[in-house]
Amino acid sequence: MDQPESSLPHAAVQKGQTPRREELVRLIAQSLYSLGYRKAAATLEAESGVPLYPPEHDRLLLDVMSGRWDACAATIDSLTGITERNRAVAEFLVWRGHFLELLGTGDAGLRLATEVLSRRIAPLAIDRRCVHWLARAVVTSEGAVAPEAVAECRIGLFLDLVEALPPWFRVPSGRLEHLVETAVIQQVASCIYHNLPDEVTLFEDHKCHEEQIPSDCAQILCAHKNEVWFVRFSNDGNYLASSSSDCTAIIWKVEEDDTLTKKYCLEGHKSPISFVAWSPNDRMLLTCGNGESLKLWNVDTGECNLKFGASVKHIIASCAWFPNSEKIVCASCEPESSPNMIFTCDLEGQELEMWAGERIPKVSDLAVTPDGQHLICVCPNEIWIRELRKGREWKIPERQTISSLSLSGDGQSMIVNLNSQEIHLWKTNGSSRVPDKYKGHKQGKFVIRSCFGGSDYLFIASGSEDSQCTFGKEAWRCR
Repeated sequence: MDQPESSLPHAAVQKGQTPRREELVRLIAQSLYSLGYRKAAATLEAESGVPLYPPEHDRLLLDVMSGRWDACAATIDSLTGITERNRAVAEFLVWRGHFLELLGTGDAGLRLATEVLSRRIAPLAIDRRCVHWLARAVVTSEGAVAPEAVAECRIGLFLDLVEALPPWFRVPSGRLEHLVETAVIQQVASCIYHNLPDEVTLFEDHKCHEEQIPSDCAQILCAHKNEVWFVRFSNDGNYLASSSSDCTAIIWKVEEDDTLTKKYCLEGHKSPISFVAWSPNDRMLLTCGNGESLKLWNVDTGECNLKFGASVKHIIASCAWFPNSEKIVCASCEPESSPNMIFTCDLEGQELEMWAGERIPKVSDLAVTPDGQHLICVCPNEIWIRELRKGREWKIPERQTISSLSLSGDGQSMIVNLNSQEIHLWKTNGSSRVPDKYKGHKQGKFVIRSCFGGSDYLFIASGSEDSQCTFGKEAWRCR
C-alpha cells in the first residue's frame, strides 16, 4: 500500500515529485548498488535529486553510532507512517542498547542502567517479560556489552531498528528484483498455454499461444492388430509403450526427429493387456493382462524376465513401482469370497509385505509417490492413502465411482476420473477439502484415463469416448 505523502521522505514532497516516481528511483539505485555499479547509482541519486536513503535514515545511523540516545528517540518519535506498536519497539531497542552498554561499564554504570530501565524502558507498551529480563540482568549482568564490543553492537542495533521502521525508511535488499520476479510469476500463472519456461523474458509481456499445446497428428502407429488400450512414455521420454486387446504390448523408440519406430513386440499374454508400467530407471516394463499374471520385461532385450504367478498366487489387478526400481506393489483381484490384498514384491517375485483383511479395500488402481513414502489406492468410491513408514492412513471419499488414477511427477497432486464424466484434482497430503474439477471429456462404458503434462505438471490431458483429447490447466477451477 502506498504511504501518504506526509509519511514519505521530505525530498519527494519538496521537489513536487510523485511518490511512485521517487520510490522507483530509490529501487533502481538500490539495485545498482547491489549489482556493484556504484558510480551509476551515485549518478542517478545526484541527477534525480532523490537519495537512496531519506535524511532521517542517515541522522539515525549517525546518532546510534555516536551513542546519542535521546536524539535517536527524538528521530523515531518524529517519523510518520509508523504504528504505535512499532514505535514502542524501536524505542525499546534504543534504550535496551543503552542499558546493556551501561551494564558493561561495571559498578559505575549500574545506577545509570537502573535509571534507564525505570524511566525509559518500563513505561513503554511492550511485553513485560522483556522488562523482567532486563531487571534480572541488573543482578546477573547477562547481556552486558563490553567496551570493546560497543561499535559492533551499535551496528546490530541499527539493523534491528531498520526492520521495525516504516517501509519508506529503507529499501529492502533485492526489492526491485523481487517485484520483477513476482510480475513474471503472475504472468506465467495467468498464461493458459504456458509450457516452455525457457522462453520467459523480461523484454515483453509473457504470453504463450495455443500452438504450444500439441494438437496436430504427427504420426500414426499401426503395428497393433486390435484396439489400443493403454499408452505411456518412459520417464526419460525416449520410449513409448502401448498395449492392446490383441494381447501384445509394443515398445516404440523415440528417434531424434521425434518420430517413433517399433523396437519390440512383447508377446506371451493370452488376454488383452490393460496396463503397462515403466520402472523409474526405464530398464524394465510391467504388463498386466485381464485376469492374468503380471509380466516383467527387459526393455533392452524385449524378453520376459519374470512371470508373477509361479510364486505369487493372486490375480493382479494393478501395480506400481517403488522409486528404487527394485520393488513393486500390487493389488489382487480375487473372487468375491476371497479377501482383498495389497502386497509388495521384489524382482524375483517374492512377497515382502502384505496387507489383507476386511479393512483392505478392493483396489482398481494404485500408485507410489516419487519419494516412496506414500501408497495411493483407488477404490470404487474413495481414495485410500497409506503413509508407509508410519502406517498412518486416511481416505478421501468420492460420490461417484472412480475409474482411474494418475499421479503428478512431483507426487504433490493426483487426478481421478469418475463415471460422472468429471476429473477431480486432489493434493496427496490430504490438505484439500474440495477438489478442483474438470469437465469436457466423454466417459460412459469404458475406462478413460487422464494424466499430467507440461513443464511443471500444469496441464491435465484426458482421453474421451468421442475420439477427442481434452486439455485443461491445473490452475483452472470448475470450468
